[in-house]
Amino acid sequence: MTTSAYQQMIFINLPVNDLDASKKFFTELGYSLNAQFTDENAASVVISDTIVAMLLTKPFYSTFTKKEIADASKTSEVLLCLSAESREKVDELVEKAVAAGGTASDKVQDMDFMYGRSFDDLDGHTWEVVWMNPEAVQG
Repeated sequence: MTTSAYQQMIFINLPVNDLDASKKFFTELGYSLNAQFTDENAASVVISDTIVAMLLTKPFYSTFTKKEIADASKTSEVLLCLSAESREKVDELVEKAVAAGGTASDKVQDMDFMYGRSFDDLDGHTWEVVWMNPEAVQG
């Protein structure tokens, strides 16, 4: 852990098929869009002060890489994991995702000190949501 006051951020860049549908999906989960970095090619989804998901149309995404864009509905490219403040918040976010058109995984992780579920967004990107008992994390 660093003792610096600097808060490192993560910008997750994800290719999407339908930018408007993806913007609607993530705002229905309770996240906001940063208008300064949102246009017809990209949407900046603010997940927290240090986590931003950049949703990019596939043509725009392809300007950043020479690699073939994975079809996340058929292959696993990455597992994105968000923390939650309680078991109830895990369930709440997954239920919002399903109501907004996402798909919940049948797998539930329930290990007393840790509880997690996951969902796929509209493009098949897998998002895990996990709560860990703070006492267990502290050792």
